[in-house]
Amino acid sequence: MANQEQNLIEEKRRSALNETHESGSNSSSYGDIDAIQHHRTQEEPQPIQRTETREKCAKVSEDIRRTTSNVLAQVASRITTRTWQEPPPPPDGGMKAWTQVAMGWLVIFTTWGWVNSFGSFQTYYTSVLPQSPSTISWIGSVQIWFCLIISVFVGRLLDAGLFLPTFLVGAVIQVLGMFLMSISTQYWSLMLTQGVLTGIGSGIFFTPSLALVATYFSKRRGLAVGLTTTGNSAGGMIYPVVVRQLLPTLGFAWTARVLAFINLACLSVVFAFMRPRLPPRKSGPIIDFAAFRDLVYDGVTAGIFTTSMANYFTFYYIASFGREALGLPYSSASIMVILINGAGIIFRVIPPIIADRIGPINVITPVALAWAIVAFCWLAVDDVPGAYVFTCFYGIFAGSFQCLTATTIASITKRLDMIGTRIGMVFSITSFAALTGPPIGGAIQAANGGKFTGAQAWAAVMTTIGLICFIAARVDLVGWKIMVRC
Repeated sequence: MANQEQNLIEEKRRSALNETHESGSNSSSYGDIDAIQHHRTQEEPQPIQRTETREKCAKVSEDIRRTTSNVLAQVASRITTRTWQEPPPPPDGGMKAWTQVAMGWLVIFTTWGWVNSFGSFQTYYTSVLPQSPSTISWIGSVQIWFCLIISVFVGRLLDAGLFLPTFLVGAVIQVLGMFLMSISTQYWSLMLTQGVLTGIGSGIFFTPSLALVATYFSKRRGLAVGLTTTGNSAGGMIYPVVVRQLLPTLGFAWTARVLAFINLACLSVVFAFMRPRLPPRKSGPIIDFAAFRDLVYDGVTAGIFTTSMANYFTFYYIASFGREALGLPYSSASIMVILINGAGIIFRVIPPIIADRIGPINVITPVALAWAIVAFCWLAVDDVPGAYVFTCFYGIFAGSFQCLTATTIASITKRLDMIGTRIGMVFSITSFAALTGPPIGGAIQAANGGKFTGAQAWAAVMTTIGLICFIAARVDLVGWKIMVRC
């Protein structure tokens, strides 16, 4: 019994040892497995972490690039803003602005004052050249045509910031033409020098100068441009007086040279003091075709065109009318050229002042009406006193009209840096009216046996057509309302 109990105890002990060994082995194996699994779990996240790290680096790099780009964009924006600032509003006064008005006056004096004085040359050439008055008038017509046709190209040069070189080139060509005119003795040479050269030279710097003055003013633009255009009347008086006084004593050659020296002195002063205000507009078309889709612009252009045909015929032939129809001597007939230019000198200031208050179109339309009435009155002139009265009134309303043309065009142009282009376009179109108006009137006179009646009626009708065009432009702009500024 005792032995059996000992054997049973021994078996139980062995059994317990075996279980302990197995559990230990199992624990060890399980621990190894857990260690392996833990090692694997530590090894497996490494590719994921590397991918995440790369993504984070890429994101940081992208943020750096964006930040750098933003900083560069801000710097470039500031530099661009400082370099190409929006033009400030016109000063509407001040020493520099009114200096430009004075310089513009000299420009108009040496261009349109010179051009409008051709009537005195027309009378002289008729007496010394074998050509007919209608043929001789082509010299003045070609001169005006070149002066205006070039406007479409040079007006854009002001907007592009090339005023000074443009002015210098034009001034040199004009003065050179006047000096060469002094040695011209035949029709063809006078056509090339007085007609072509002085016309081209005047046209190169006329439109940019007038448009430049307009950019210095807004509320006082009408007054500024009006004062500038008084140079037209002043030149139209002074040049004929110089011709009238010097031609009998010095002869044609030195008379022309004196006129050339006058222009040389005036244009030198202008070159020294006239400066543009607006920054250059490098891009943009020479011709703004979009303007022709504006009926107001079309009406204003047509009105200026038709009235110009009658205007230049009258200015060129008024002295010939005095000689041929009334029997006046050359000295007395040339006074009519002085009167028709000088009578409007004060009225080149009054209408612009009114236009600054009520609008240019509201002023130029009634002026055109009065001008048309006066033009019809020419048909009734048959004596010397009547001729002088007509000449004075015609000069008043012609001057009142001419001083408002640039202001009217500027008033319907929304952008200041397009004024040079728009004015140049209108003047270029008007050049064909100035080119054809005097010869057409002269041809009508010749067809009527030298009588002026037909040509006078034609001039009055053309002025009336211009009036209708301005009325149509105003109606399209504001309708039939009267008390509206435009």
